[in-house]
Amino acid sequence: MPRVAEPIDEYLPTTPGELCRWMAENADGEQRPVYPVGGRTALRFGYPAAAPGITLSTAQLARVVDYPARDMTITVEAGIRMDDLAAVLKRERQRLAVDVAQAHRATLGGAIATNTSGPRRYGLGTLRDYVIGVSAVDALGRPFKAGGRVVKNVAGYDLCKALVGSLGTLGVITQATLKLRPAPEASALVWAAFDRLSLIDAALARLAVSSTRPMALELLLPGAATAIAAEAGLDLPAHRPVLCIGVEGAPHEVQWQIDELTSELAEFHPHDLVAVNALESLRLWFALTEYQVVSDEPLTFQASVRPSQAVEFAACADQLGISVQAHAGNGIVLGHLSDRATTLAAAHSLLAPLYDFVRRAHGVMTILNCPPDWAHGLPLFGDLSPAWELMRRLKSQLDPKNLLNPERFFGRTPRDA
Repeated sequence: MPRVAEPIDEYLPTTPGELCRWMAENADGEQRPVYPVGGRTALRFGYPAAAPGITLSTAQLARVVDYPARDMTITVEAGIRMDDLAAVLKRERQRLAVDVAQAHRATLGGAIATNTSGPRRYGLGTLRDYVIGVSAVDALGRPFKAGGRVVKNVAGYDLCKALVGSLGTLGVITQATLKLRPAPEASALVWAAFDRLSLIDAALARLAVSSTRPMALELLLPGAATAIAAEAGLDLPAHRPVLCIGVEGAPHEVQWQIDELTSELAEFHPHDLVAVNALESLRLWFALTEYQVVSDEPLTFQASVRPSQAVEFAACADQLGISVQAHAGNGIVLGHLSDRATTLAAAHSLLAPLYDFVRRAHGVMTILNCPPDWAHGLPLFGDLSPAWELMRRLKSQLDPKNLLNPERFFGRTPRDA
């Protein structure tokens, strides 16, 4: 089993200029590996550090640079905590319409680097839709910008998009310009429990042509439904598969959508149906967002399939005893392996049918969290596609000495599951 080398030392720059100088000195001198971190909520996402180096924290790069509220944009430094950003925007009745778990710890830069999203991605999109400009520093200490108020991208690449989900391997994001949305006046969720997953599948097909405009279509298997209801502190029916539908808007719009959804779902005979609104809906939105992150379970994965296949994939995972939450409208399925998976061999056995499903569906399955000593025995990013070669070329241009998060993505070929 390969030994995992933990980064030693930590550097906390206070300005982007200071960061540039330090990165340039390291590239010209010791050339130690650099491991960027924000709120440290996703340190197990990707392959572990293969060589000792320096942890680069953006904690002190947390200032609001420019906030022209009337333009519905804001420019902030990447180390700002998501809760702090939300508090700034709330004063103007605005928001960044992306759900980020552990918002009291997670930073904007970290959320961008991991391409974090949550339940509202069905109606509101992901960070790729809201990051309109970035400033970053490459491994040689060269500052660069993409999107936003500049139009030139480096080497012909759309770096604004490329940095989203790059896990700190292409550059250290120092600030971002974001597109904002007005905060909704009201929100609510319809919690519908069904006797069979096939009924939820039919209901989802009906909702695809609904006159309502849901923000979220969440499929919860009983284990996930029970945990989410408990986290929200709500007495909700959770011992059957659940379809949880979120809506937002003016109070009268929200009430109209609740009434419509109740009527539309009636033909599929839900066992229980509860409308959750007001302050209780805020707690339920929070619980839906938090459940998708790493918890005490040994392994967490995310699969991406066609929305029409999400229920079938969830059923397959359910038969394996895996707790599932799915952003069903997008085909994103999150699973937590049970404590039965105490070894790498046990994890392989549980995941093998799911990898087979994903391959047949031409989807992708990514391991978000697992013990470090399991990482090199699992295909953390699924099967390699032709796009990986393009990613390697971009990496080599921005980081020719392979100093930024070396081998987080590259340098190792995942084994077949």
